[in-house]
Amino acid sequence: MGGWKAGRGEGICLFLIFAGAILCPGWTKQGIAIADQSTVVPVTREESEAAPLGQTTEYHTPLAGEPFHSVFMGHPVDIPARDRGQETALMLGGVFYIPKQGETSGTPLAALYLKRMWEKSRTRSVISIFVNDLEYDRSFGNLELVARFENNTIPIGQKEVVNNQEIKSSDTIWGTMVASMGPGLRYKVAPFQVDNDLRLQLLGKVGYFYARRTSNTGPNLVLPPDTMLYGVKLRGRYDGMRRNLLELPQTGLAAGFDLDYMHRDKWANFGTIPDAIFTKSDTQNYLQFNGYLMGAGVIPGLSEKNRVFFSLHGGITPQKSADRYNAITIGGGPLPIESDDLCRPNYPGTMFNQVLVSNYALAALEYRRELTFFMYLNLRETLIWADRAAVTDTNKFLYKSSTGASTTIGVGTGFFWHSELYLGYSWDSGFVRNGNPGSGLILAWYKSF
Repeated sequence: MGGWKAGRGEGICLFLIFAGAILCPGWTKQGIAIADQSTVVPVTREESEAAPLGQTTEYHTPLAGEPFHSVFMGHPVDIPARDRGQETALMLGGVFYIPKQGETSGTPLAALYLKRMWEKSRTRSVISIFVNDLEYDRSFGNLELVARFENNTIPIGQKEVVNNQEIKSSDTIWGTMVASMGPGLRYKVAPFQVDNDLRLQLLGKVGYFYARRTSNTGPNLVLPPDTMLYGVKLRGRYDGMRRNLLELPQTGLAAGFDLDYMHRDKWANFGTIPDAIFTKSDTQNYLQFNGYLMGAGVIPGLSEKNRVFFSLHGGITPQKSADRYNAITIGGGPLPIESDDLCRPNYPGTMFNQVLVSNYALAALEYRRELTFFMYLNLRETLIWADRAAVTDTNKFLYKSSTGASTTIGVGTGFFWHSELYLGYSWDSGFVRNGNPGSGLILAWYKSF
C-alpha cells in the first residue's frame, strides 16, 4: 500500500477496523465508510480534484491496475496505476489439515509467477521447481503461435489414501513432462484489460511418462512402462471479467474447455495382479474433457461492496480408460482467480491434486463483502459429485460415486511491503476423508516485485 509505513500500532488498528466492520457495519472512520454508506469519498485523484469543494463523489471499488487516492486513519493513501501486463509475484504459504489427511498434517505452498506482455508476444509462467506451467505466444494479428511446457515430476513417492489411511504398498514415484505447440486465435473482448480475451487453440503434444518403485511398493503392484506420449489438445478460453484491487473477480463472465486425446506409445498391462489389471487395449489411448463457467456481479438492492460469485466445473474420462496416471485431479490450495488458472477445479480443504476422479461436477457459490478498499471477507459453499478413485489395502484400484460439500470462510487483505495475505478456513462434510468430516486452514502470502 503506497504511502504507508508499517508499525505495530497500525497493525493493531487494522485488526480493530476489521472487527468493527463485522460487528458494527454502520461505523465510519476518517471519512471512509466501512459499510454501505450514503456519504462517500473520491476514489481516484482525478475524481477528488474534480469534485466541488465540500462535496464527495460516489464510491466505487478500486479496480486492478487503476490509481487510487484517499485518506485512511489520517494517512494519505496513494496507489499508483500498475501495468498488469508486466508482473512478477512470489506466493508462499501452507495448508493445514484437521485431522490429518492420511499421515499428512500440512502441505507447504510456494510458486513464482511471471507474466510479460509485449506488442506481438506474451509469456506466462508458474514455476515451483517440480511442478511448472510455462507458455509463450507469438501473435500475427489475431493469429497466434502457441508454445507450452508442463511438468509434474515430484521426486518422492506418492501414496493413495483410502478411509483417511495411506496405502503404503501403493507408493510410487511417477511423473510426466509434456511440450505442446500449435496455432491459435485470440480476440480482445470487453472490458479490454490485459486478461480479457477469447482464445481458441489447437495444440500438438509430445511428452514422456515414467514410473519407479520405492522400498514400500507392494510386490503385487505392476507399474506401467516408461513411454513417450503423443496427443492433441483443443483448448478454448473466454475471460470477460473485471477484477478489483486484490485481483478478485468483480464483475463479468468467464468460460473455457479442454479436449485432450493422448496416445501412450510403449504400453502394457499394469495394476495389481492377478485381478486388477489395467489392460493395454483399454488404457493406451484415452480421451478427456474438462470445462468451466463462472461469473461475478452485484447483489440486487445492495451496494457494490457486496458481490456474488459462482463457478461450475466438470470433466469426463471414459471410465475403462481412466487409471491412476491419467485421472483428473482435484485439489485445494488458493482459490483460482487469475485468468489462466480459472480452469483449475478447487475443492477447499484438500491436499493439492489429492483427489483422482474419472468424471465429476463441482459447483461453488460465494458471497464477498468489501470491508475496506483493501480487505475482503468471503463466504463460499462448494458442492461436488465425482466418480472418485479408491485404492484398497490390496492395491485394487476402482472408482466409486461420491458426493460432498465444503464451507469456506476467508479474509483477503492488502498487507505490508506491497503484498497481499489470504487466510481461509474450510469444513468438509466427508468427501476428502471418505465419509468422515474434517477441516483445512490455508495461509497464503503474495509478494509483487
